[in-house]
Amino acid sequence: NDPIALCLMGHQRYNEGEYDLAFEYWTQAAEMGDVKSHYRLSILYRHGLGVEKSEEKKLYYLEEAAIAGHPDARYNLGCIEAKNGRIDRAVKHWIIAANLGHDESIHLLKSFYKRGHMGKEDFA
Repeated sequence: NDPIALCLMGHQRYNEGEYDLAFEYWTQAAEMGDVKSHYRLSILYRHGLGVEKSEEKKLYYLEEAAIAGHPDARYNLGCIEAKNGRIDRAVKHWIIAANLGHDESIHLLKSFYKRGHMGKEDFA
């Protein structure tokens, strides 16, 4: 009952193309609070690997991972918000991801700032 071990087993199964087993391991680990497993479940639901594709479940697991501090999850939520035209919300997600050390978020924020899509006040 070790969430880290379960997450690692899920990753191993994923790499072997056994997505249904990866799903089982990551689900168990996520139920125990493993952040990486929440994020990886979002990937399975995004691509329909071992599960039926589900935008709703993808977002649920992305949000769970982001709330728990997963930088890639936070970045991806920002990208989803930007795609839906909610730039202000996207920027907030990217700022949080950047503060967690996510390099791509830092580059995006620099680009948005240079193009005038955001100002210094957004960083306050």
